[in-house]
Amino acid sequence: MEQRVSVISLGVADLDRARAFYQAMGWTEGSGSTDDIAFFQAGGLVLGLWDRTKLAEDSAVTNSEGWGGVTLAYNTRSRDEVDEVMEQARAAGAAVGRSPAETFWGGYSGVFIDTEGNPWEVAHNPYWVIDDDGNTLLGV
Repeated sequence: MEQRVSVISLGVADLDRARAFYQAMGWTEGSGSTDDIAFFQAGGLVLGLWDRTKLAEDSAVTNSEGWGGVTLAYNTRSRDEVDEVMEQARAAGAAVGRSPAETFWGGYSGVFIDTEGNPWEVAHNPYWVIDDDGNTLLGV
């Protein structure tokens, strides 16, 4: 198995609401999207939105309403961009879970919760590089 992630699928209760949120964040749906599933190209991977019950069944797990132990992250090229993305998310309907602030590890980050309850950390890590293609590179 190669060391990479190809698709992150989020199980959602309201696909129309989730689709509208990501569109309001400036994301464009890609090929393969239908009335039942939405796909967004996210750098070198794909973010999928699908009915939570159907995703649980397809993934052979029990659908529970608790947090699934997954937090998504969006790394930025600057501290100012953290503030900009957090404001964009709030304007699109997200709740701010943690306002942007200095971190214990020397960066700057905040957390928003999308309209389906998925937490996103928005962070600037001065030790990582975001290249021109949007790839996050560790300790370059």
